[in-house]
Amino acid sequence: MKTINLCGLAAVSARWRQNPDSIERLFFDYDTGRKVGDMTKAMARMRKVYRCVENEELEKVAGSIHHGGIIAVVNAPELVGPTRSDPRAWAAARAPIVILDRIGNAHNLGAIVRTAAFYGVKHIIIPDTPEAARPNDAAYRVAEGGFESVQVWLPYNMVPLVEDLAAAGYEVVAASTRDGHGRTDDIKPGRPIAIVLGNEERGVSDELARVCTRRVTLPGTGNVESLNVSVAGAILMDRLLAR
Repeated sequence: MKTINLCGLAAVSARWRQNPDSIERLFFDYDTGRKVGDMTKAMARMRKVYRCVENEELEKVAGSIHHGGIIAVVNAPELVGPTRSDPRAWAAARAPIVILDRIGNAHNLGAIVRTAAFYGVKHIIIPDTPEAARPNDAAYRVAEGGFESVQVWLPYNMVPLVEDLAAAGYEVVAASTRDGHGRTDDIKPGRPIAIVLGNEERGVSDELARVCTRRVTLPGTGNVESLNVSVAGAILMDRLLAR
């Protein structure tokens, strides 16, 4: 089975609190080892590998210098698509959703997941296309434990899913670089919100944007054309979900 490296104490601690049995191996440096005594004792009881190693070996295991002093090797998540009944159940619970239309950079994915977890988003939807970033080592590292608070879904076709969300009562808000006419402050409070963020270069596809209930453009000075998608997502989540 494919594995993922969770790097940094925040990410590893979040996984430990959520699902300690999923950690197959644990590597850490001396300084971090003094903070994870409970983990190592439990790993010993479970007869799983844990080792205090030098920085060079941590870099080799992580494949990066950005390991944060500790690495947990876990099985990669199995991504599945929602059922046709899930949008209605999510709407009934007024669960906020973030939909990512072909976000290609794993660091952007991780940053969006971190913000989504902060604002209580439980569902992240990504398309089943080769150009879309999947949860990988880099995304988990940037998310700082955020993946442990969200469910990532991988539907075969995004358009019918968005249509089902709208039919279930969601306000499906697409972020648009320049042609959005809707406002974020006139959305009826209490209505479930789904935020759609598009590809870093091409934005939300026309096909997907047509089935959203509104398109919004964040106003700016015009000094730069647009924001990084993770920043735009953070602003929209703050405006739409922190109300």
